Amino acid sequence: MDEVDPGSLADVAYGIFEHLLQRELRENGESLYLLVEQERGFTDDLVRVFDSFRADYPPLAEALLSRFGSIEAIHALLHAGEGVVPTRTTQMYWIVEDAPSIHPTAVDDELAGKWLIFLPPEEVDQTWRRVRDATAAGELGISAKVSTAKPNPDSRDSRYVIYVYTADWRDEQEVMRVREVLRSLGVEERIGYKRNLETFRGEYSKKGKRVTYYSA
Repeated sequence: MDEVDPGSLADVAYGIFEHLLQRELRENGESLYLLVEQERGFTDDLVRVFDSFRADYPPLAEALLSRFGSIEAIHALLHAGEGVVPTRTTQMYWIVEDAPSIHPTAVDDELAGKWLIFLPPEEVDQTWRRVRDATAAGELGISAKVSTAKPNPDSRDSRYVIYVYTADWRDEQEVMRVREVLRSLGVEERIGYKRNLETFRGEYSKKGKRVTYYSA
């Protein structure tokens, strides 16, 4: 068996650990971004999740400690914006916010689609915060996600992108309602809406070819 690259193992470890932490916080009626933005500590939650994580995935827990040194260091990293602020997030490719009562797998349905908002680094944090808050309040679509500062080999340029998902691309009224909410949040330039069908087929915009289904 080939030896696993320590960096890759730590990436996997952090991804699983943050997912478990976010789930624990939600079950307790909290959210990571509110704890960070309100400058509230959550060390007890962090330790509890890590202890469970270490019991279930010992090698991943060791990889996590090898990268960060301690739970306190992870706590400090999160409070500095990791997993909350796009331009300060370097451990994950995406930050995700689901609407209330929406199952995360809904965004992977073939009927789903998303508005794509491309932004320069100096605009993404503020725009994401507005989109995130509206999504969490149930005012937008079923989910939203934003790219981060972690270098992504699939990125074409230095811009960030926010995806705002709706459940059914055929429901033009709902798709355009979400577009109007985005406009009220400051996204006034023309943007495109892409169906999951094109994404699953690996179809992307290029010179002479557009894959957006709506544009507004």
